[in-house]
Amino acid sequence: LTNTNITDAQEMETIWTILPAIILILIALPSLRILYMTDEINNPSFTIKSIGHQWYWTYEYTDYGGLIFNSYMLPPLFLNPGDLRLLEVDNRVVLPIEAPVRMMITSQDVLHSWTIPTLGLKTDAVPGRLNQTVFTATRPGVYYGQCSEICGANHSFMPIVAELIP
Repeated sequence: LTNTNITDAQEMETIWTILPAIILILIALPSLRILYMTDEINNPSFTIKSIGHQWYWTYEYTDYGGLIFNSYMLPPLFLNPGDLRLLEVDNRVVLPIEAPVRMMITSQDVLHSWTIPTLGLKTDAVPGRLNQTVFTATRPGVYYGQCSEICGANHSFMPIVAELIP
């Protein structure tokens, strides 16, 4: 009973609760602005729209006269020696290196996911929504990916092949 006046320090508790919250808000606001600024690109060199269907992808090169093609997985009978089974497609997406590329990704039927792990790309394709991702590739080559969303029984048979050229 000798220290009863110490236990009633409500003003001090209020200060050490509110002060860290204000500091966190002051740190977060500039960070959020920078985060949104890095996600947006004003003048991409290339824009491609990718539409997920069951069980293939449609690509539209919108900057070049509306070139549209479908990309299906190659059956095992049509594979050449050295091709990767369940990953090779009949029409590859051809992209430039060292140029900002904007991918507009959507779906026509169910949830899909346009994923190329070696490029660090994963964007969900949602029906009725147009998602965007921007990337700049630095190395030429052929990059493989698949739909990584559980969009049905054959979702693993939706390969994505991007051929990056100089």
